[in-house]
Amino acid sequence: MTTSPATLSLDQLSIDTLRLLAVDTVQKANSGHPGAPLGCAPIAYLLYHKLMKHNPTHWKWSDRDRFVLSNGHASALLYSTLFLTGYPDMTLDQLKSFRQWHSKTPGHPESGEATGVEVTTGPLGQGFGMAVGMAIAEKHMAAVYNKPGFNIVDHHTYVLCGDGDLMEGISHEAASLAGTLQLGKLIVLYDDNLISLDGPTEWSYTEDVLKRFDAYHWHTSRVADGNDLAGIEKAIEEAKAVTDKPSLIAVRTIIGYGSPKAGTNAVHGEALGAANVAATKKFFGFPEDQSFYVPDEALKNWRQAVDRGKQAEADWNKLFDAYAKENPELAEQFKRSVVNKRKAGWEKALPTFGTEKKIATRNAGNQVMNAIANEVPELFGGAADLTASTKTIFKNSPHFAADPAGRNVFFGVREFGMCAAVNGMAAHEGLVPYGSTFFCFSDYCKPAIRLAALSRAHSIFVFTHDSIALGEDGPTHQPIEHLMMLRAVPDLTDYRPADANETAACWRLVLERNGAAFMALSRQDLPVIDAAKVDVYGGVSKGAYVLEDAANPQVILIGTGAEVWPCVEAKKLLEQEGIAARVVSMPSWEIYDEQSAEYKSSVLTRGVPKLAVEAGSPLGWWKYVGETGGVVGLDRFGASAPGPIALEKLGFSAANVAEQAKKVVKGRG
Repeated sequence: MTTSPATLSLDQLSIDTLRLLAVDTVQKANSGHPGAPLGCAPIAYLLYHKLMKHNPTHWKWSDRDRFVLSNGHASALLYSTLFLTGYPDMTLDQLKSFRQWHSKTPGHPESGEATGVEVTTGPLGQGFGMAVGMAIAEKHMAAVYNKPGFNIVDHHTYVLCGDGDLMEGISHEAASLAGTLQLGKLIVLYDDNLISLDGPTEWSYTEDVLKRFDAYHWHTSRVADGNDLAGIEKAIEEAKAVTDKPSLIAVRTIIGYGSPKAGTNAVHGEALGAANVAATKKFFGFPEDQSFYVPDEALKNWRQAVDRGKQAEADWNKLFDAYAKENPELAEQFKRSVVNKRKAGWEKALPTFGTEKKIATRNAGNQVMNAIANEVPELFGGAADLTASTKTIFKNSPHFAADPAGRNVFFGVREFGMCAAVNGMAAHEGLVPYGSTFFCFSDYCKPAIRLAALSRAHSIFVFTHDSIALGEDGPTHQPIEHLMMLRAVPDLTDYRPADANETAACWRLVLERNGAAFMALSRQDLPVIDAAKVDVYGGVSKGAYVLEDAANPQVILIGTGAEVWPCVEAKKLLEQEGIAARVVSMPSWEIYDEQSAEYKSSVLTRGVPKLAVEAGSPLGWWKYVGETGGVVGLDRFGASAPGPIALEKLGFSAANVAEQAKKVVKGRG
């Protein structure tokens, strides 16, 4: 091909400019994935230049279309598109800093690093799942806020994904849910290039993808040539016209199109090399000796998105102003929720529990949720087919599938898909989403929880049946290592309340603090702390606090969750033997670690021996109890037996806690 840029159509020149910017970006870093950008540039051009509603100069505009790059390894395509379209902090210098320290262009897209990056992607399939969550959020908010003549929530979620995304199990979970929920504003463009990292897809992936998505109740179509702009645009417009089904468009592309490695797995995940870059530029008729070359006419064409975006937002602002005059309360709620702010005084609706009867913290959680439901209308979510067990349901609201204004989502047995969708809802903004299941099944959720923490998404994960106390279901359902597994995740806040009042405090903190968090709640009934005598919220807000004290304590008993109570009983037994004990409730390691050294010393006083008690893995507790301290924990799986028996046999009786405390005290001397 000898065509020069000057003789190309403006569309083609703009697309090829995008392709080669991405190639140069990867080559400069000598690291990355050039294949997908070369093949998928026409899709990105159509979306960002013509079809998507977005404003580069105010990219967080709430009614923008969302774009999710699920195959996040193609990040050079996204970054180059953002630069060309006019997102202000995506500069040529940032492209030249691709994958380098402190750049806004990390190897895989990270929300919060650069404007225009909606979600953190890279682990394949999760972007697909988050996009489903975004579409759920859009549909719910449209049902809540839109009024006749005022569609203030009216946008699409677009996804670019590859074979790897659709191979991952999460794509099956998420696609099945999306079809069931009739998410008509979700449009997925599938980069169907017949190549995976290891080689041709025929070695590992031979299903009929369109038939699979037909079975999920999706609208499906195929574009035979990834360079056919008219064909791709027609398919997208047809998808937008289907309002009761999500859409999948399979676009047959050529990975690494235009390069000497085109159509092979060799172009997937490494820089082309100088000679191949030159050959690729020659193929497209671009100067072979110039890097990061952007023809003026191509840039001018791309940057039309800025004026279009400003006008689209201005039109929406005018619509919203008129809406606000007719619906002032809803308008205020909308403005507050999209910036993740709670209604003033909402916490006054939190219940205080009396001491007259025991209550499981999962049941207390349900009472808290329903007590604050009207004051926190943005709280939204459900369970992975365990609503009756996790108690995470709003009693006076319909379920989403029956009425999109409903706040209860029945996610089905799809733990991973549920948690990815929760992350997508959080990224969409306007909701504070939660998902729930048994704590043991957080194993299925872990990759999504990790991305929530990395993204600092305000995602809430509610886990119940939090220990061996769940009883007869046995070790397959009894969590052991799960607390420590999730505590090891950076920027993830842990909450394991000891009673109903601590549960209310945890819910308050979850809604006051931005960022990802999980709760571990009990199945069994627990005593209730007397809130008239103890500042429960004040204590929980510091992560750990002295629940019961003694003058000159000889040992400090540290409990979390249900295990606070055998510590309280053990204190009484120790006192009978003349041993003074302090009981500390520690519902959150993360929050406690944020406190001052002075506060920490007032709770876990240096020099006083310490015993931690938790029905889970002891790993990690030594940073609090020290080398001379002890831990009553579990270094084995549980057992099938009634909960109280399992607890007693495995060491969580008051008598055993007292016995272990005495050993710690003696060991000190």
